[in-house]
Amino acid sequence: MEGQSPNTEAPWDIIKRQIREEEKWKIEDSINMDEKSKQQLTAHPIVDTDDGKSLVWSRNVPGLKEALKYVFEYIGDDPFREGLQETPNRIIKSWKELFSGYGKDPQDILKTFEDGACDEMVILEGIDFFSTCEHHFLPFYGNVSIGYVPNGKVIGVSKLARLVEIFSRRLQIQEKMTTQIATALQDALNPKGVMVVCKAKHLCMVARGVKKANPEMITSSVIGAFRDDQEARNEFLRLTSAV
Repeated sequence: MEGQSPNTEAPWDIIKRQIREEEKWKIEDSINMDEKSKQQLTAHPIVDTDDGKSLVWSRNVPGLKEALKYVFEYIGDDPFREGLQETPNRIIKSWKELFSGYGKDPQDILKTFEDGACDEMVILEGIDFFSTCEHHFLPFYGNVSIGYVPNGKVIGVSKLARLVEIFSRRLQIQEKMTTQIATALQDALNPKGVMVVCKAKHLCMVARGVKKANPEMITSSVIGAFRDDQEARNEFLRLTSAV
């Protein structure tokens, strides 16, 4: 229109502005939600459903899809070619699984039992996991071994694997994830000791950067008896072949 200043926004800035506008959601949408649901939605807004009607992100998905098209263009591809037409949908849908650990409280799944508690070491070895590096948004994967010495309570063995899933299905670094697993178990059980060892390969150093395919990163978190007693640590490592 004559006399009107031209829009000098860069395409990416336009997309970011559109996304910000779409993120606004009316307070009446949350009237019937309990307080915990509100906190989870506002803290972790990537909540999708199979029909595409997310509680929060339903208003953001169109802008997010457009933003991904600009990513395809940035890396040198044609975002409108046939093979990429449904790719934004697939990416967003995959995030539902890859980042399903958000909004989950590990204490909700760590049910404890006094019946059957023992005084000896309890170990679950070789729990495989897949996670995403928060620095490069690339996968890292491997396995976790968890051991604890009960203090009057034990936990269902499958819950140890679920605990790994909760923390691995987030943007992570391996060091932090290992500590989070050990701390959550310590908080739930108050055992005499906890030890967690994680081994993983990182695509951020396999597919890019130094491009080394064979190295595995090993991290550990040691609490209580495992920290104070070297023989307990050695027994855990001997039983799990963790290193």
